[in-house]
Amino acid sequence: MPVFDFNDSADQKQGPVCTYSIFRTNGSEPSPEHPILVLDSRGKSLKHHSRGVFTNPVKRTAFEAEGEDGVVSADILQIDARFVSLLKWLGENHINVRLSGAETEAGYSVYKIREIAFGGGHKLSAEDGFLQFMIERLLASDAPSEEAEDEDEEETGDSMKLTSIQSITDFMNCAGRTLPDNIRLWARRNLAVARSHEVSAEERRHAQRALSIMMNIQWKSNYFESIDVDEARKILDEELYGMEKVKQRIIETIIQINRTHTLPAYGLLLIGPAGTGKSQIAYAVARILKLPWTTLDMSSINDPEQLTGSSRIYANAKPGIIMEAFSAAGESSLVFIINELDKAASGKGNGNPADVLLTLLDNLGFTDNYMECMIPTTGVYPIATANDRDQISAPLMSRFAVIEIPDYTPEEKKIIFSRYALPKVMKRIGMRKEECVLTEEALDAVVDLYKGTSGIRDLEQAAEHLAAHALYQIEADHVDSVLYDAEMVRELLP
Repeated sequence: MPVFDFNDSADQKQGPVCTYSIFRTNGSEPSPEHPILVLDSRGKSLKHHSRGVFTNPVKRTAFEAEGEDGVVSADILQIDARFVSLLKWLGENHINVRLSGAETEAGYSVYKIREIAFGGGHKLSAEDGFLQFMIERLLASDAPSEEAEDEDEEETGDSMKLTSIQSITDFMNCAGRTLPDNIRLWARRNLAVARSHEVSAEERRHAQRALSIMMNIQWKSNYFESIDVDEARKILDEELYGMEKVKQRIIETIIQINRTHTLPAYGLLLIGPAGTGKSQIAYAVARILKLPWTTLDMSSINDPEQLTGSSRIYANAKPGIIMEAFSAAGESSLVFIINELDKAASGKGNGNPADVLLTLLDNLGFTDNYMECMIPTTGVYPIATANDRDQISAPLMSRFAVIEIPDYTPEEKKIIFSRYALPKVMKRIGMRKEECVLTEEALDAVVDLYKGTSGIRDLEQAAEHLAAHALYQIEADHVDSVLYDAEMVRELLP
């Protein structure tokens, strides 16, 4: 439930004619009980879908609606702090809108605002859908602090992409102080460069590209919603057989998140033999957290610039992998799955990629050379995998909670092959379970053939081979099913 914090006094800078008070909420689903704004409806004939414009943009105090007997003017009594800049912008640009609302004890509670075309008014932005995108972004943001409200708000500011200078400018105006302070100030500087005729066309292009990337990322707070522990356990059981100690460690992390409503200070480092399901565990945790995820494969990264991006002084400059991950996710909260962390120290000539990872893992902020801005990383949760802990530096190791992933026992491998690996392959290729059957001795033979290898990847490949062989016989020899014994398995599998 959203929590309201009413500020009973109007902004004194606007003088005594200001009619509204500001309330603060982090609710994401407006309703008559949790509105965007409240209008004074006393003696007014406001309809459910009132059409009109916001007026008096300097003081931002009224809405003029089309009525049956002419224009009806209704003062604004209360405004969600996140929408003050947007309403000011709507008024300044005489944008025609339709309000959806309902009569409540407080007044006419507006919970939806839509842009409409009538009366020769202007569009909020050159791009269709901008207003709806803007409202969704504001609803997903946190209310600005009271200190921010007291400061000068003359700011220059889409599911749609902000690319043009006009749409970026509109966004910055409407988002106001819901953007992180350093990003808002960075955006103003880059917008000035993008508009300037005193710099080269290349500099303007880089500034506009950087703005488009940054403004299309939804910058969230570090507050984390509670996670259903039973659901988390169900996901782990679906993805992993056995590994009860590993599952318990993950559930402990979930309980910690639920208590603090923040991500843990340390990420997870999964260490174990190849093929034991470390990446599968990482994806399961991302699924539990309900966050977008991206992967960093350290074995293929040998230059820190791949992570940090290149300077704009180069013609082919571009952001680094980390910044591109934020851009692809469209938000600042995401899971970084860092594969093969034990390969992170293998830089070649231009520095060590491991040093870049340290800045990402410290949650103090990350600087991309192309963006030229400190990127907040409080919403980043890292999950790393490694085979050899001895190859990981002590500074990197200290940033993680380490979970050892043991290899499977022969009995566990037998169960995984018969209950999970083989049925999964057969289902994928459209086979019925009775069409490919292994005797108990055949199952023992499969496990024995791969007793010298770690993990279950060889078992999964064996399942593929056996299922394909059985399907061939069914189709080519017109048999109903194939029953494998131990001798047939030893002959077929390498």
